[in-house]
Order: sequence, then C-alpha cells, then structure tokens
Amino acid sequence: MKYLIPFAFIGLAACTPKESLDPTAESKIREVLTQQQTAWNEGSLEKFMEGYWKSDSLQFIGSSIRYGWQPTLDNYKKNYSTRELMGRLQFDIWQIVPLAPDAYLLTGQYTLFRESDQPSGPFTLIFRKKNNEWVIVYDHTS
Repeated sequence: MKYLIPFAFIGLAACTPKESLDPTAESKIREVLTQQQTAWNEGSLEKFMEGYWKSDSLQFIGSSIRYGWQPTLDNYKKNYSTRELMGRLQFDIWQIVPLAPDAYLLTGQYTLFRESDQPSGPFTLIFRKKNNEWVIVYDHTS
C-alpha cells in the first residue's frame, strides 16, 4: 500500500489544470458580468448583449439550442419584453476556472427578482478573449 501513495500524487498532479488563474483575466470577466447585470437592471437588453461575442458562432443553450448573437438578442426581447418580465437580475459567481490563456469557464447562478416570482438557476459560461476583450462565446443557462 505504501508503494501506491507516490503514484496517487502523480495521478493528482496529472489531473491538476496546467493553466493558472490570471487575476487580470478574472477581474475583466467579473467586470463583464457586472456590466451585464447593470444593463439588465436598467432595462437595456442591447447593452446586456455587449458581454456576448457578436458572432454567428455564439452558442446559447437554454430551453433550446441556438446559435448567433442576433438570434440570442431576439429571444431575450421575446421573453423579456417588459420591465416587469425582466425584473432585477443578480448574478452569483461560484467558480472561474482557466481552460487556456485565452479561455475561462465560469459557473454561477442567476436570480430574477420580480413582483410575481423569483426564477433562479445555474449557468455555465465560456469566456474567450476576442480582439483584446473578454466575451461570452458559450452560455448554458438552466
């Protein structure tokens, strides 16, 4: 048994992410979510969408899978057509994990505070650095 312990440490080292968290990247990514939260709470879906990659390759998974920045904005406009439906948004960030120097995985929870209800659920975002800006390229919100 004592001979297996060194192999266990080697196995753990092999599973440890090679990338380390860049404090500047983490700060910029958090800033994107803060700006999105502010834009939402001001009722501006267009400003909220500035946090997303403006590309047909943007992937959003919610009640369905959709591709593209414009279809994502259109869906938000359809589902949140009034300030009452938008409510007040709050993000809670659980974890930010580096995948590569230009890619990070973020998990968290959203909550919408509305007069009639309080929908809430987890989300997973992949951020990529595009044109020197951190943007969401993948969003899976439940």
